[in-house]
Amino acid sequence: MNSGPVSNLLLRIFASSIVALAFVFLLNDVLIVWLEWPGALAWLGLAGDVELDGAAASRAAAQFVSYPLGIALVAGYVLRRRGAALRDDAERLSAFAAYLIRAAFWSVLLVGLVDMLISFLRIEGFMESLLSEELNRELARPSFRGQFVHYPLMALSLVIAAFTRSLGFIWLTVLVVIAEFQIVISRFVFSYEQAFMGDLVRFWYAALFLFASAYALVEEGHVRVDVFYARFRRRTKAWSNAIGSLLLGMPLCWTILLTGMWERGSSINSPLMSFEISQSGYGMYVKYLMAGFLVVFAVSMIVQFASYFLHAVADLRDETGSHLDEPHEAEI
Repeated sequence: MNSGPVSNLLLRIFASSIVALAFVFLLNDVLIVWLEWPGALAWLGLAGDVELDGAAASRAAAQFVSYPLGIALVAGYVLRRRGAALRDDAERLSAFAAYLIRAAFWSVLLVGLVDMLISFLRIEGFMESLLSEELNRELARPSFRGQFVHYPLMALSLVIAAFTRSLGFIWLTVLVVIAEFQIVISRFVFSYEQAFMGDLVRFWYAALFLFASAYALVEEGHVRVDVFYARFRRRTKAWSNAIGSLLLGMPLCWTILLTGMWERGSSINSPLMSFEISQSGYGMYVKYLMAGFLVVFAVSMIVQFASYFLHAVADLRDETGSHLDEPHEAEI
């Protein structure tokens, strides 16, 4: 492969732009679904019967411009670091993916514990003596609990994840075991079981598998279905990883985002908008968040596939170090 400085810059801009476009897409999805902005396609006249007046046209134009603007911003950042190696950008992307997963871990930990506690207090009748009647009614509404309990805890998780690397998704395995163990003890020893107990196990179990994917990718922990890769030479492995990231990995993640968040009634947007909960009485109010797990999965994997792609190209260009021989240990 041509290893000139210009091609290095273009490759780094390309990988970073894919990540930037994913976050611009999420921002525009929030504007469209929650704030009822018309969307970038409306500005192009591709959104069906959407009519644009002055304010709506300006919003649609801003949404359209946000995509090239996102690319321009990351391109400017890359150009400011013109002399950086491919592997440097790959490590930065891996660190960013690690941060996203840490924040997701703290979110499911805090939300799971607090929501379980609220459900326990409600079903045992303790809430009436602790809180006012009006606040009790509000906490019984999924939208109130989501906006005023879950969302602040998720914001706090973003802060915690920025300052700590001592805990991570690996501990979710322990938490799932503990949650399941307390069900067994309470059921067979105390003859006590409630819906929220099983909800907590499912909540953490789903998070464990979806949040661990990006970490397993960088650690070469995923099971490869082909029998040839292990016999490949180092350069052949690098070609396989680079092409696989571009043609298989990233398109799969984008498919999840596009099909799940294309419109208000899509499979991810719909439960998030309605704060969907399970039908079990006095269960946890976190079912809608489990749809959001797919967003965390897709975005963290896009970031990590971009890193994986740059690592593979760096291996092809014989940059210092080797992602294949010495897997990076991401701080999750």
